[in-house]
Amino acid sequence: MAKQIIAKVKLQCPGGSANPAPPVGPALSQHGVNIGDFVKRFNADTAKKKGVKIPVIVTVYQDKSIDLLYKEPPVSALILQELGAEKGSGVPNKEKVGKLSSAQVKKIAEQKIKDLNTRNLDAACRLVKGTARSMGVDCE
Repeated sequence: MAKQIIAKVKLQCPGGSANPAPPVGPALSQHGVNIGDFVKRFNADTAKKKGVKIPVIVTVYQDKSIDLLYKEPPVSALILQELGAEKGSGVPNKEKVGKLSSAQVKKIAEQKIKDLNTRNLDAACRLVKGTARSMGVDCE
C-alpha cells in the first residue's frame, strides 16, 4: 500500500546552503518534518548549484518521511546569471540592465521548459522574453 501524503510544501532555497532558519524551519516543522534531515539532503543534492535559488517541492508522508522534487531555478535567476547582473531594473520601462541575444533566450527556454506550462519552444521563448522585459532586459 502506498504511503499517505499529508502535505506538499514548496520552498526556494539557495543551492548548497539551506539552513533551518525561516522560511524553511517554520514551513516544515508544522508538519513534523525532521528539519536537520531536510537541510542535509538538500545541501548534499544541490552542492553543485551553490548560491542559485533552487525551488523544491517537499512531499511529507504520514510517517513523517519526505521526498524532494527539485525544479530548475526561476527564469529571472537564469536571466541574471546569463547577463552576469546582480539584479533587475527598478524602473524596467526606462532603465535597462542588459540585453539578451536570441541564442541566450533559447538556451534559457530549453533549460526551463520542463517546468513550464508549455512544451512548445517558441512559447517558452516568449515566456522568457516577457520575464526579461519586466526585469528591464532587452531581447533581440
